Amino acid sequence: MRLRNVKNAREILENSKYFIKDYKNYKGNFKKIFNNDNEIRIEIGMGKGTFITTLAKENPDINFIGIEKYESVLVRGIQKANEMDLPNLRMICCDAKELNEVFDHEISTIYLNFSDPWPKKRHSDRRLTSHIFLKVYDDIFECKKTIIQKTDNIILFAYSISSLSTYGYTLNKVSLDLHNEDIKNIKTEYEDKFSSQGYKINYLEATKD
Repeated sequence: MRLRNVKNAREILENSKYFIKDYKNYKGNFKKIFNNDNEIRIEIGMGKGTFITTLAKENPDINFIGIEKYESVLVRGIQKANEMDLPNLRMICCDAKELNEVFDHEISTIYLNFSDPWPKKRHSDRRLTSHIFLKVYDDIFECKKTIIQKTDNIILFAYSISSLSTYGYTLNKVSLDLHNEDIKNIKTEYEDKFSSQGYKINYLEATKD
């Protein structure tokens, strides 16, 4: 992804009601931010925010937190959210490997949409479905663990299936062509781009008690 600097990005973030600046102060108490006891779901690598803003709009009884590593990307999602009224949505700028320093057994579902595939074998531990990250997720999941992944990269998808299965997850739904399946789907920006170019979208839903 080419990152373009956005003028006054930090100012835009800090002036938005959707941005959580001191997020580590809420560890274990994120429901306070939403002022309810509804479940909390997160999207790791939310990009420009089309997926998570749409998801929040369609599911007002579920709380959502978008996670993005780069301010220059997150600000686009913030700008999108600023044009909407979504009390069940917040956004954080942080690295996924630090999520167990942010949340404490309070997340119900993780969405991984078109994550970096890290194609070289020596970089496999950087993939968001590697055992390194699955251990991090253990510390943030509330009870039953649910991971939902979409990717156009079949190598990453095969790796994820193997990694999740080895780690004890049950694969409840698996598709090699999501757009030709009867599975409810909200498209991301990347998904629109890739599918228009003829790429098939891979999808899985995995759970672990």
